[in-house]
Amino acid sequence: MSDSLPADVADALAAVLSAEDPVHVALRRQVPHLSVRARCRCGCGTAYFALDTSEAKPAPAGPGTVVAAEARLVTEAGECPGEVLVFTQDGYLSWLEVCSWSDDIQVTLATARHWLGARS
Repeated sequence: MSDSLPADVADALAAVLSAEDPVHVALRRQVPHLSVRARCRCGCGTAYFALDTSEAKPAPAGPGTVVAAEARLVTEAGECPGEVLVFTQDGYLSWLEVCSWSDDIQVTLATARHWLGARS
């Protein structure tokens, strides 16, 4: 989705942001102007973004912090160990969060990418 983003983050955004949803389409247009400013240190893969807002228009996602996209993760065994959330701040991509709900299955951005890719 963007050459400036790490592949794992770009792939996750591409998988979670629908090409049919108007808000997601507007957020996809921001991706070329996006970079990762920080990542969670626990290893989950959560990424916090820096965005050149002079180059990108806000999406109609509402004021404040909003969950603009979410995807529940389902393993091959049918378990749901977590989800991936995309947050916006005032219509701009702000961060991608990898959430784990399971003590038995470690959820990272790598495993999330696998389970997200298995949907297609």
